[in-house]
Amino acid sequence: MKTSQLNWKKYLLLGSLIFGMFFGAGNLIFPIHLGQLAGSHWLSAAIGFIFSGVLLPLMALLAISITRSEGIYDLALPNGKWFALIFLILVHATLGPLFATPRTATVPFSIGIAPHLAKSLAGPGLFIYSAIFFGIVYFFSTREGNITTIIGKILNPLFLLLLFAIFLLAFISPLGSATTTTATSAYLTSSFTNGFLEGYNTMDCLAALAFGITVITAIKNYGLSRQRDISLATAKSGSIGILGIALIYLALIFLGATSLHHFALAENGGTTLAQIAHYYLGTAGDAILATLATVTCMTTAMGLVIAFSQDFHKRFPKISYKAFLRFNCGLSFLIANLGLDQIIAWSTPMLMFLYPLAIALIILAIFSPFFKNDPMIYRITMAFTLIPAIFDMINSAPEIIRNTGFAQAMINFASHYFPFFSLGFGWLTFGIAGLIIGLLTHIFKTRQALPSLEND
Repeated sequence: MKTSQLNWKKYLLLGSLIFGMFFGAGNLIFPIHLGQLAGSHWLSAAIGFIFSGVLLPLMALLAISITRSEGIYDLALPNGKWFALIFLILVHATLGPLFATPRTATVPFSIGIAPHLAKSLAGPGLFIYSAIFFGIVYFFSTREGNITTIIGKILNPLFLLLLFAIFLLAFISPLGSATTTTATSAYLTSSFTNGFLEGYNTMDCLAALAFGITVITAIKNYGLSRQRDISLATAKSGSIGILGIALIYLALIFLGATSLHHFALAENGGTTLAQIAHYYLGTAGDAILATLATVTCMTTAMGLVIAFSQDFHKRFPKISYKAFLRFNCGLSFLIANLGLDQIIAWSTPMLMFLYPLAIALIILAIFSPFFKNDPMIYRITMAFTLIPAIFDMINSAPEIIRNTGFAQAMINFASHYFPFFSLGFGWLTFGIAGLIIGLLTHIFKTRQALPSLEND
């Protein structure tokens, strides 16, 4: 039965679907670490983080809805088939075996296991843990059934309850005042922009582009057919889902800032989260947190490896689904053993490259009805965004790459000629310039076509 609007119960159901899609135990380490980095500047950093970690994914869902795309390939197609294919591969590789999937094993290890091991045993411990982790992921991913859905429905709420228990205890007995903690030097002057860049680590914007069709399909299944109604339902239900995530992120950032009164600045948020859980809940809290974080991250890993394998099998049908599954789990296991800090360090340059392209693509897609989805506007904007994004990627690379002569020459050049490069936004001015040039080209081309139509 077709309808033009949904009732509030359906909006809540869709909002919970969106919440479940983007909320994960693996992403909790980033806002809490941001709080430690930002200190007394936590609020402006939090606003930046919420913009990129929460609002951008909602905009990505709207982009898919407005363009009626089936996924990231369709969305990027106005830029050409090769661009769409390469962008698809890079995004899925980032969400898959290169960064996000290995991280699903290293995050629960750093939260629940590493704090209880001697430093000399951390490496062997991670090897054994990640081998068991990805062995279980592979086992269940090759079998039919909805075990991941069942586990997710039971354990994700339990994990949320544990998290809310910590929030409640922190409210009753706070670790200290967030306003009296010291921010790191980068956050003293640029807390909003650094918070925005830190939000890239959630990878939720990329995930929304890759898997957002699930939400759009769910909305259509409620009987909506008109494009305007689907987009409106996406915005309303998405606002419900992201509001919940934004509140959790805000609480975690605040908690991270107050934790500096008791704990030193940690290498990553996993360590801080474990310290806070132990402070409030003791040894029992450690065990519960370790178990829930492991299983919830495991269900996330299953979803990622299944989606990766299905999509790549669809694009490259000569290679079997199980072969992609084995490749994904095997490579994820190997990369996981680099450790969480190394995974984050190496994922940063890739995200600094992909996110500008994703942001440009989302904005173009949302406003595409106004310029009739003209590929020329897409291609000019993307070309202007792509080149400085490469410079941003090099600038954020680990020192082994950043300190090479070639990289230093690129960084020095960009520092002189790219506005906002030092802030991590070297692409922004060029992207806007590309958009303006693309729009002017479109207007000129349209006006040229009018006389010929009148003569006909």
